[in-house]
Amino acid sequence: MVSADTVQLAVADEVGDRRNRRSASVRVRLLGWYVVLLGISLVAALFLQRAFLLAQVESDVEEALDQELGELEQLAGGLNPISGEPFGPDVSSIFDVFLDRNVPLEGEGLLTYVDGMIYKTDVTGAQLATLPIADTWGLIPDSERGELTDPETGQIRYLAVPIGSESERGVFVVAVLLDDRFAAVEDVIRLGALVYGSIFLIASALAWVAAGRILRPLTDLTETARAISDTDLSSRITVDGDDEIAELGRTFNSMLDRLDDAFASQRRFVDDAGHELRTPITIIRGNLEVMGDDPAEQKETIALVTDELERMGRIVDDLLDLAKAEQPDFIQTGPIDLAEFTGDLATRAAMLDDRSWIVDEAPHAVIDADRHRLNQAMMNLIRNASEHSPPGADVHIGSSLRQGSVRLWVRDRGEPIPLEDRGRIFERFSRAADGRRRTEGAGLGLAIVAAIAEAHGGEVKVGPSSDGGNTFSITIPASPRAHP
Repeated sequence: MVSADTVQLAVADEVGDRRNRRSASVRVRLLGWYVVLLGISLVAALFLQRAFLLAQVESDVEEALDQELGELEQLAGGLNPISGEPFGPDVSSIFDVFLDRNVPLEGEGLLTYVDGMIYKTDVTGAQLATLPIADTWGLIPDSERGELTDPETGQIRYLAVPIGSESERGVFVVAVLLDDRFAAVEDVIRLGALVYGSIFLIASALAWVAAGRILRPLTDLTETARAISDTDLSSRITVDGDDEIAELGRTFNSMLDRLDDAFASQRRFVDDAGHELRTPITIIRGNLEVMGDDPAEQKETIALVTDELERMGRIVDDLLDLAKAEQPDFIQTGPIDLAEFTGDLATRAAMLDDRSWIVDEAPHAVIDADRHRLNQAMMNLIRNASEHSPPGADVHIGSSLRQGSVRLWVRDRGEPIPLEDRGRIFERFSRAADGRRRTEGAGLGLAIVAAIAEAHGGEVKVGPSSDGGNTFSITIPASPRAHP
């Protein structure tokens, strides 16, 4: 049998070893992985957002350059609002009307050149006209799109396009200052970093709390394992939910239930053995201590000791049967023919006691049950009937199968058992208070009957019979088979 002290020490050692070699708790490790993954995700999101915004700025700038050029070309192809005539080669008039009507975007500059010289500009264009490259824009032969960096102005994206004819040659330049736009992107990124950082801290704190709640069953499991002792296996883990950790808690509780049952069975076995074996051991020791040299006295003492040893053997066998009844393999089912089984019981009973053993009923049906255990239970009831019935009185045996339940009974002619004793007599070492028992049994026979009935999923009962005696009946569920 399993020792409670051994299990307790093993559990304590295992918990201690795990605690000593653990560099960080599961909660910290889980939070560490969460923080790392969340941090990587937020940083990656921030970089992706920055790349997207910068690309959007690039696209917007190119679109603004093309838009200004498109508006100029559309104006040049139309009529001069002052004269009502087409502009024709009059580049100066085109630039005059365009600059009067155009409202440039912030950071956008316009420059116009006529015959290689700066003609007119807007405010930002006037600032750009001071750049060294501005002198070359008026002389370009073809459209030019580019980017340059000035120490004071910063990055500039420009588009220069020649326009006009040989008589009056002009160049239109539109430029966009990029630093302010890039600075706006960086402001957004800094704000995003602040927001993401706040989210990171709040999410990490919530994750720490959530990890504690999720891992609470593991903490309870550890505390419960530490609280286990050979005298107290009642501690259980409170289980909520239906996840893997909850399943672990239920499994641990189930293990404790099995251990509790095993230790209770062990203690019960030891208590019962000590309770019942103390008397025969005392008798044997007392008789051996006072045994003399007289052969007749020795023979009488040996006979008494042998009888007590046989009684002790029967007690131990009964206790082992009760201990086995709590094991899952106590019952080994197989087909049983009720008519044949009941007839065998009557034959065995006739060899046990010289009286009339009458079979009331025995249906021709085959059921699934443990033949050996049912025979053991019924023979205990038969012995009980023999011990309680008057000499020569008939005893009835029977079996029936109705509505999926099997009933086996023994009806004796003894004194009716009082109502207050009908439940107690199936307990260990209990006897009815009728004073008629003619044997010195341990009082375990009816307890074994109850254990066998319960192992089959049934029960045993006792009640008054119609002829003034008692009827002991075992009822178990059974699915009938077709008779072979």
